[in-house]
Amino acid sequence: MAVLLSENAANQVKKFREENQFGDEMFLRIGVAGGGCSGFNYTLSFDDKFDEAADSRYEHHGVAVVVDKKSSLYLDGTTVDWYHSLEKQGFTFDNPNAVKSCGCGSSFSA
Repeated sequence: MAVLLSENAANQVKKFREENQFGDEMFLRIGVAGGGCSGFNYTLSFDDKFDEAADSRYEHHGVAVVVDKKSSLYLDGTTVDWYHSLEKQGFTFDNPNAVKSCGCGSSFSA
């Protein structure tokens, strides 16, 4: 299984790429890093460096997504979506591997 990017999230990524004039070589890198109130933080960044031995690459709704293989252990099956309301907006993570998440949804434990 892979990390999935919803159509809404893909549209936001495309919008951000256009606004920042990123070229087609730039892809969305999704990962995890130690920290946060629950143990791990989700990370999102743009990158143009791909290592076939260390990374997995996916394509969702016209957006290239790369996940390093260590992060894949914690993110397998995760869906990244875009949430927008009057109170807040941002990317959300529906992670089936998360045992516990913090209230804001930006960190988790597995």
